[in-house]
Amino acid sequence: MIFFLATFFMVSCGETAKENVETKQKEEVNKKGNFKDWAQTPPMGWNSWDCYGPTVTEKEVKANADYMSEHLKNYGWEYVVVDIRWFVENTKAAGYNQTDPKYVIDEYGRYQPAVNKFPSAKDGKGFKPLADYIHGKGLKFGIHIMRGIPVEAVTKKSPVKGTDGITADEIYTTENQCKWLRDNYTVVASKKGAQEYYNSLFELYAAWGVDFIKIDDLSAPIYHEDEINLIRKAIDNCGRKIVLSTSPGETPIESAEHVSENANMWRMVNDVWDEWLHLKHLMEVSQDWYPYIGDGTWPDCDMIPLGKISIRGERGEERMTRLTKEEQYSLMTFFCIMKSPLFFGGDLPSNDEFTLSLLTNKELLKMHSNATNVKQLFQKDNELAITSSDSASNTTYLALFNIGDEEDREITIPLRKLNLENKEMVVNEILSKNTYSIDDKKLKVTLKPHESYLLSFSLVK
Repeated sequence: MIFFLATFFMVSCGETAKENVETKQKEEVNKKGNFKDWAQTPPMGWNSWDCYGPTVTEKEVKANADYMSEHLKNYGWEYVVVDIRWFVENTKAAGYNQTDPKYVIDEYGRYQPAVNKFPSAKDGKGFKPLADYIHGKGLKFGIHIMRGIPVEAVTKKSPVKGTDGITADEIYTTENQCKWLRDNYTVVASKKGAQEYYNSLFELYAAWGVDFIKIDDLSAPIYHEDEINLIRKAIDNCGRKIVLSTSPGETPIESAEHVSENANMWRMVNDVWDEWLHLKHLMEVSQDWYPYIGDGTWPDCDMIPLGKISIRGERGEERMTRLTKEEQYSLMTFFCIMKSPLFFGGDLPSNDEFTLSLLTNKELLKMHSNATNVKQLFQKDNELAITSSDSASNTTYLALFNIGDEEDREITIPLRKLNLENKEMVVNEILSKNTYSIDDKKLKVTLKPHESYLLSFSLVK
């Protein structure tokens, strides 16, 4: 009898332990799947890179948050993101100080905000006071980091939090170190302590109140699948919904399935600046990514280089964007019909009325948020046509572009391609204004070089 009870107890405990493991595994799977719910529509916000490079200050971040709260929040703009090297005291504009950088780093090898740039971070408070300020505006807070572990942490043999004596020098390799910014080494995912290091980062960021993280040197020139897996697991385990943006591009299309199952957004190209060639290149590269638009994961066109940029930036002198008004219409039309995340790169308080009008066009943003089934109809002979639809409002959208540099283009679209032939509908011009002709069979528009046209077709019930 005693033997029977002992056997029963052992079997029961074994079954219970197995059930607990299975339950935990299911919870992990569920948590991993849930990250797609955190960005059901493409994220929208401001990023400090285009105007301040690695030198942005707390005062400037707050000024942009104040503007967003007053002028843009009601239109869906919500993220305020501090970009690169917030942890270096002696940064510089137009490049990086890699000669004698003064890092701010804690005992576990984790970067901390430089107090000379972010005064509220004093006494070990980190970014929590700034995040609290931004949350108090009804907005969300984001930061940028580099992939890997700090060289300084490796040199100092900093302990990895959450391990029994493992130090930073035991989990790194110099292989595939970022070529353009050498702050960090690669983390070797198979090493004991590697996951714990990334866990410790996101434990810290969750405590600060971070809602969004852009991680650089993940997608190009090498796609770092192993470190992306570490990051995904660390976010899922940190207890806070943190939207993940991988950077920069070009993300290889061969990794599309993996990135769309582990990140909320990923860059299709390298940095997009205020030059038409950058936008044209983006349009060409984007052709592979249409099948991956939606369901909480978004191919990313990069930041929006409009308004006042390069105040202390990487590319060129302080200026209002060099793109013409027609090119700005084209950029916003393309970003929005592609349902790219929208992160404005200019200094928001410096916006003029035209720039603000681009960011607050209700019909444009409605399309960006609600439309689905994004498709490229064609891209040839310097002509580009993209369509999407909103089934709830019975609306079809059509964006047309002349991406050439010299000749006007007369673009003709048979309405059967939009499933609108011989149907009664209301046609609206959403952004730029132009002249078009339409009958029961076709739409015809003439566009000058770099011009675009965005129309909506609402069926009459």
